Amino acid sequence: MIRTVLAVASVAAIALGVSAALAQQDPVKERKALMKEMGQQAKIGGDMIKGDAPFDLQKAHKIFATVETNAAKAPALFAQKVLDEPTADDPYTADPKIWDRIDDFKARLASLGDDAKARAWAYLTDYYSFTGDYAERIAASALTSPQKVADTVAAFTN
Repeated sequence: MIRTVLAVASVAAIALGVSAALAQQDPVKERKALMKEMGQQAKIGGDMIKGDAPFDLQKAHKIFATVETNAAKAPALFAQKVLDEPTADDPYTADPKIWDRIDDFKARLASLGDDAKARAWAYLTDYYSFTGDYAERIAASALTSPQKVADTVAAFTN
């Protein structure tokens, strides 16, 4: 009886290990899941921005956290040129042109990560450099956190 239980447990452990290894070896599936999640969060944010949904600070925090986390994970999933084909169940694929500009794509993902505030500052001060010292005031006023967005929305709705 004990041998049977040990044998079943061993087979289950091996099957679990193999399925986990196979899941890690499918970068297309993983990157599609990450991009889909980012798209869902972007839709929620877009609906709040357009006024189609009320502003929700908890949802805004989740949007920022999801984008930051997924932007950090995604570059590793684009490490090799693995093309996927659309199917009836999943019509979405990565644009093949992405592989021609993979470094640019990865840099854009990085700009969504944990250094997004510094990148926003650099971009805004460069973009508004024609205004002189005022460029720094513009950059300092950028909404770089869910709380700043909530405070700004509240100021305009009161």
